[in-house]
Amino acid sequence: MTKALSKLNKTSIQLEEEGIRRVSFFDEARFDLSPHTRIEKVRQASKDFRDYMLNLDKQASFYQSIDLIRVPYPTRYGLLNASKVISPFMHIMNRLFVVQFESPTGLKTLLFSPSDIEANGETPFFKQLNDGWGPIAKPMEKFMAPVYHDVEQALEKVGIKPKDIDYISYDHLHTQDLRKWLGTENTPAFFPNAKLLVMEQEWISTSSLLPPQQAWYCPNGITGINSNKIILLDSSVMLGDSVALVQTPGHTEGNHSLVVNTPDGLYVTSENGVSADSYSPLHSSIAGISEYAKTTGMEVILNGNTLEGGLDQYISMVMEKTIAGPSKRDPNFCNVAPSSELTSYWGFPGLRPSFYVGELKYGQLTSN
Repeated sequence: MTKALSKLNKTSIQLEEEGIRRVSFFDEARFDLSPHTRIEKVRQASKDFRDYMLNLDKQASFYQSIDLIRVPYPTRYGLLNASKVISPFMHIMNRLFVVQFESPTGLKTLLFSPSDIEANGETPFFKQLNDGWGPIAKPMEKFMAPVYHDVEQALEKVGIKPKDIDYISYDHLHTQDLRKWLGTENTPAFFPNAKLLVMEQEWISTSSLLPPQQAWYCPNGITGINSNKIILLDSSVMLGDSVALVQTPGHTEGNHSLVVNTPDGLYVTSENGVSADSYSPLHSSIAGISEYAKTTGMEVILNGNTLEGGLDQYISMVMEKTIAGPSKRDPNFCNVAPSSELTSYWGFPGLRPSFYVGELKYGQLTSN
């Protein structure tokens, strides 16, 4: 048996044991040499996948997003090339998503984007930004990056214990230090029963960064984590009939997005875009964005700090908005809930999102 085949079999057995099933809707969509053909194939596959999930008619038992921390982020990255606002920075609200759902192996609880705020501060880009303030770094940190909840406080607010978490996942591993959550040889795991769901490409990339990537990954953020705590994915998957992780490469090569069926439809979460404006630029009231979309024909506005794959990211954002469909609150915008969402802030003038998703809550949590 070849090494590749052995690895494939091991992955298949692991997914089967977890009740996770691969989905094939997008398998052939990105292979054509024509970018136009690729995007139209992805658009159609996304429509088919949306219909598939809605026809399953299963909603997550519980879904809640909780504000963690406002993070300063260069406007030139968050609204790539599109805005005409004067502020060099925007605020993006990093959120934790708690999702409980029925799977073939029983009720499961997923944490999406649990950020270790203190450890993540060692990410080179943000560390350099903070250190640049010199002796006023501490007061500037409170101004620039106010904390609303850490993960521990968020879980207490929701009413869930660390031992009850089955999975953690992130759309990608920028800024993330996972050692506290999953443990190492010398450190017990805060979530003793949790496994990380991550695309294999993202895991390998994080272990072998090139210079354009290094400023955005937390040093040693995955060092020493036991491989038994990791579930590597090589395709889009269904975790249950109401929850999926779909491959959306571009922002990073191994990016994926969370899709959850709720009473308000399918919510899609990633950081490919940072606001509702990013996915519906023609309806944006932020200076310059609508004009930019009309002039260029851009359907979406990329979150472009690393641009590992700009065309792929563009196609992935079209994929996300197609799966999500229109928001019931305002059909001019999509049911996309960014994992880090643009928020208005008096310190960063001119940057008020046209439509704000905010915190969300559906269903009732079941405690073990």
